[in-house]
Amino acid sequence: MIENERKSRENICGEVINNPNSVFNVLTPSEKEELLANMTCSFFKKGEYIYKEGERPLGLVCLSKGKVKVFKEGVGGREQIVRMAKPIGFIGYRALFAEENNIASAVAIEDSITCTVSYELILKLIRLNAELSLCIIRSLSTELGFSNNRTITLTQKHIRGRLAESLLFLRDTYGFEEDEATIKVYLSREDIANLSNMTTSNAIRTLSTFASENVISIDGRKIKILDKVRLDRISKLG
Repeated sequence: MIENERKSRENICGEVINNPNSVFNVLTPSEKEELLANMTCSFFKKGEYIYKEGERPLGLVCLSKGKVKVFKEGVGGREQIVRMAKPIGFIGYRALFAEENNIASAVAIEDSITCTVSYELILKLIRLNAELSLCIIRSLSTELGFSNNRTITLTQKHIRGRLAESLLFLRDTYGFEEDEATIKVYLSREDIANLSNMTTSNAIRTLSTFASENVISIDGRKIKILDKVRLDRISKLG
């Protein structure tokens, strides 16, 4: 049983390390071996917290499988979703590298698996491997640029523009189902509202308007984009 669990962990974490899109792919064989030997693997059911706001980061968390929302609790307990993570992405790294407590929480929006490496080991590898350092800097810089753009979107666009931008963001993050039209993530209306900085009632109303205009179609939590050009135009012009 223990041997099977070890092999399962090695397979899961090995995929994270050797994935072409992973920053760890630039490590040397011996560095990859050390990383694999010291990674911990965790399984989360849909709705479970991966980490909570105010907690101290336990290490660099990499999403191996599943989808995760990262959110901050605002006034009156209302959530503001600040990130949506997909494999093979990192979560919670800002607080880790800043040596601060988490300023947001992360919850699995479907069954997910994470691989975690200790802060001490990641610092050791960064000091040894300049290419890894550069990859992490690029990743952080890309995320900072995205956050800046989202700030402008959520503060300056009208409701229609914010919701359209959120749908396009979900499409770009998770892609489409096999029909090349249905967004491959199924969020509650509340989550869509929290991603778009609006009330749930406004999100429901705006989604219904988009559907009546034949921009999208809705089937429960499934959203199909019918008119990509128009949705993009709404995102830009409101």
